[in-house]
Amino acid sequence: MNTVLDIQHLSVAYNRKGLALEDVSLQVPQGGIVALLGANGAGKSTLIRAVTGLLDLYHGKITDGRVHMSGKIVSGMPAHRLVRMGMGQVPEGRLVFKHLSVEDNLLVGAAVLPRAQVKAGLQAVYQLFPRLLERRNQAAGWMSGGEQQMLALGRAMIAKPKLLLVDELSLGLAPLIVIEIYKQLRVIGETMGTAMLIVEQNAHLALSFAHSAYLLQQGRVVLSGTAQEVSASPEMKASYLGEAKAGKSAA
Repeated sequence: MNTVLDIQHLSVAYNRKGLALEDVSLQVPQGGIVALLGANGAGKSTLIRAVTGLLDLYHGKITDGRVHMSGKIVSGMPAHRLVRMGMGQVPEGRLVFKHLSVEDNLLVGAAVLPRAQVKAGLQAVYQLFPRLLERRNQAAGWMSGGEQQMLALGRAMIAKPKLLLVDELSLGLAPLIVIEIYKQLRVIGETMGTAMLIVEQNAHLALSFAHSAYLLQQGRVVLSGTAQEVSASPEMKASYLGEAKAGKSAA
């Protein structure tokens, strides 16, 4: 099977903070759905920044290793070039343009498309998320958190990316809304063949959705395998139970 995203021995450092990732290798196959798991501070966001070309914004840099997308080295490539190569991202916190209408937000995502394909792209997003069609003229800032997450996903999908990176989709959302959005993600995977790397705080949800998973601890991959293997592993239980216990102690 072809690999859409291939991360090899990646190390990342921030100014004055030392290594945030060390010797991380990870693969996302064509059409595959991969979960990236780990406690707070494990390095998940750093990995996403490294893949999407946004490390500079956080004063970080790749110190070793490479990132390949569809066989091409993309380490350090700027974000706009990665989007044109077929990378889409749903960032943590959604980051929609609140003063713009729903449709104008989608048109931002469509900026890389030839003009003749924009209308079809909008129609495809509205078919996935009918609620966005109902609110297409409404300012995004007046939408609920769940609707804004749908919009962020639609904005990423309008250009039909080969690879979709989703960062903390469920954060701050009601469980029923999260399930609804994940159902649409599954439809995207099944009908469009989009490869996905999912960073998710809800490990149980992510493992029920993904085909395979990687567990990060302190910037290193400590476990990888099928979703079922990772779910049943003692390392997985220790990582998340440990975080839960620490949270209770601090409360």
